[in-house]
Amino acid sequence: MLIIENIKIAFGALLSGKMRSLLTMLGIIIGIGSVIAIMTVSSSLSSSISDSFQEMGANNITTGLRKLEQEESVKANGMKFGAAAGNSNIEEKDLVTDEMLAGLRQEFQDKIDAIAISENTGSGTAMKGNASANISINGINDEYFASSKTTLLAGRRINASDIKGNKKVIMVSDKLAESLFNGSNESALAQKIVVYSNGKYEDFYIIGVYKYEENTFSSDSSSNITTTAYIPLSVAKEMVHSDKGYSQFTVVTSKDIEDVSLFSEEIEQYFQPYYTGNQDYGISTSTMQSMTESMYSMISTVSVAVSFIAGISLLVGGIGVMNIMMVSITERTREIGTRKALGAKNSSIRLQFITESVILCLLGGILGIITGFILGAIAAHILGYGAAVPLGSIVISVGFSMAIGVFFGYYPANKAAQMNPAEALRYE
Repeated sequence: MLIIENIKIAFGALLSGKMRSLLTMLGIIIGIGSVIAIMTVSSSLSSSISDSFQEMGANNITTGLRKLEQEESVKANGMKFGAAAGNSNIEEKDLVTDEMLAGLRQEFQDKIDAIAISENTGSGTAMKGNASANISINGINDEYFASSKTTLLAGRRINASDIKGNKKVIMVSDKLAESLFNGSNESALAQKIVVYSNGKYEDFYIIGVYKYEENTFSSDSSSNITTTAYIPLSVAKEMVHSDKGYSQFTVVTSKDIEDVSLFSEEIEQYFQPYYTGNQDYGISTSTMQSMTESMYSMISTVSVAVSFIAGISLLVGGIGVMNIMMVSITERTREIGTRKALGAKNSSIRLQFITESVILCLLGGILGIITGFILGAIAAHILGYGAAVPLGSIVISVGFSMAIGVFFGYYPANKAAQMNPAEALRYE
């Protein structure tokens, strides 16, 4: 009952000076609001990254060549990347061969669903009559789409027969089909287009149309957009006269594999005998899991650093609470003296003013949480992410607000409790 009575007294005191109470809570509101806004954006960004990596294939293992002299510096930061395809220093003897891939598939047949291979031949222009469209040409094998989530709208995908027969077929985006044919996606199927790339003109027949997914980071305007066009890997190698073999590929693992990182190490060990005598290159792997963990770590570090800076306003707010409680005690000196003269214990006086301080900070914390979530949701929307409510941060913020009330309210409350009743009653 004493707690309930103290809460009523606290609300009465706060309502008697609404503007003063609001200004006192402002530091708490700004501090808690800033932290919640930062955590909301951070949580939204993390969720978006997680979803993006899941779409890209969380269990995919990117495998490629690595310069041996880069090994120590690459492994020091926990991530490993293959050398870029087309590196002029890479010779045919350094490349991964079809025989190596066949052996890899045989060695880990229960763990591998597909081996996706692609080779970019550069940019080009697709033409049909007077219409044209910018494209980026990507040669792929028949298992490529196991690692790349692409929605087929019409026709079919490139298959093993296309690659084996060096067929001049092509998969294009719905944006290209719209630009060149001004009709439905089906109207583009079996149509011949001319592709200009690397100083040559090549005829291709459209076998499939896929849905173009806009890249958030793309700087192309809608009228000058560049989309990817897929052709058989064998045809792509002929176009650029590249060596037999591959500098990079993606292993699509089975869904029942629990530790993708461990399997990536097994893949490296498999290739080690092939590169024992190679003094320039070795094989390195990277997983979406390691990339995701690194991104989360970076986001968390930045969020904590910014939250710490924002948390300084909580200290300012706490000092403000202590200041207003000291003023309140001074104004209510006769009230305190009267209660003590009527037999109120020091602990009761102390609890009354601590309760008032906690209520003040708790209200500021709640307003800060609401303000922070609104600002965080707006910021996440502007950045193009869905707002994710950081429930853990909200619980911590409420608890922290109450802790501030107790910590900064104790000194004024204890001062009130130590007052001499006779002197308090004489106070004017």
